[in-house]
Amino acid sequence: MEKSGFKAAWCQGDRITKCSFLLMGSSNFLRGQYIKGFIFLSVQIIYIGIMLTNGFSMLAKLPSLGEAIQQEVWNEAKGIYEYTAGDQSLLILLFGISILFLTIAFFMVYRTNVKSACHVQYLKEKGLALPTFKQDIKELFDSRLHVLLLSAPVTGILVFTILPLIFMITMAFTNYSKIDQHLILFDWVGLKNFIEVLDVSGDIGRQFWGVLGWTLTWAIFATILNYILGMLLAIVINRKETKGKGFWRFCFILSIAVPQFVSLMIMRTMLQPEGAVNILLRNLHLIEASASLPFFTDPTWARITVIVINLWVGIPFTMIQVSGILQNIPSELYESAKVDGANAFTIFTKITLPYMLFVTTPYLITTFMSNINNFNVIYLLSGGDPTPVGMSAGKTDLLVTWLYKLTIDKQYYNLGAVIGIFTFVVLAVISLLTYRNTQSYKDEEGFM
Repeated sequence: MEKSGFKAAWCQGDRITKCSFLLMGSSNFLRGQYIKGFIFLSVQIIYIGIMLTNGFSMLAKLPSLGEAIQQEVWNEAKGIYEYTAGDQSLLILLFGISILFLTIAFFMVYRTNVKSACHVQYLKEKGLALPTFKQDIKELFDSRLHVLLLSAPVTGILVFTILPLIFMITMAFTNYSKIDQHLILFDWVGLKNFIEVLDVSGDIGRQFWGVLGWTLTWAIFATILNYILGMLLAIVINRKETKGKGFWRFCFILSIAVPQFVSLMIMRTMLQPEGAVNILLRNLHLIEASASLPFFTDPTWARITVIVINLWVGIPFTMIQVSGILQNIPSELYESAKVDGANAFTIFTKITLPYMLFVTTPYLITTFMSNINNFNVIYLLSGGDPTPVGMSAGKTDLLVTWLYKLTIDKQYYNLGAVIGIFTFVVLAVISLLTYRNTQSYKDEEGFM
């Protein structure tokens, strides 16, 4: 029996091999591989136990997400009101998805069990010795070491990344929110939430498109300005004529050593109407005694303020990233350009910038993605303000900070899930299209 699989095991397998379809590990037991057979059987028993206790009931409730409402019942004997346990749609959804994941994992083990039964039959037919459990373990640490080492991180990704992601995506198709008090029991609503978010005529739709536009604008300015200014700073420091290069690098790296949230909170306090900056301007008679610069109260001022402060926070990181690359650019290129009469601007645009863009394009894309999700700078600095009356999104809110407000402050979990999905789509599309159309991707070895 050379082939392995369900069809081969059923058509070509003997009676012992076919027993593994009904009772996992039975083929291994009957042919002397007791430990492996016990492992397969234990997996089957645990899975059946889980399905019989809660699994089947959760899967049965998954299409409706529960219907039983918690009720108040008067107990004559005790003279008190008692509450009957009702359904909780959130737990039904979470456990239902978890059971589906568990079922997929079980069938993967079940398939391995069938393949193992086929392999054992093949060895018996050929008159070969069956591997012992000790030999299987030895093989796991030798030729199958990659399986052993990757199993734990892959399991972690499935449990802590993929499962929550699927849970969030499914939540977007429900009415789980504070609206109409659907926090305990909620239902499937299909694409209603997506239509509401994309509808320009509605309040949520207008806010979404406004926040999306500002998010992309912010990411573009924050990325390009940080990159260009950080590169220029690194070029100035790395010039032969610059004295005390270590000191200047230390000055800018020092700002990175201070926790970012501390710096942002201090800047937020200093830029308040009665903060240090406005008081200093009044004392210098640059503004009237009763006036204040609207750093966070005027939409235009607030957006410019967060961009400028982000430069102060982000430029040192870019300077560190590009300093080493600048030192690796062949000096012969600069010397040849100077001999040909090129000025500093021409050298920068024809040699330094193309080289830097080729090498740092992945870093630029990563920075752009992180700026779209730059929760710390916006939330700690402006809090998304100013926020118009009756709106949930402020003028400096990004998609990620608006999502936080919708879920934590407003308890609109369904709309927050939709915003999360759209944020992921924007990030994925922009990063893939941008990277695949750059020279870093098309010609990795071409730039020398």
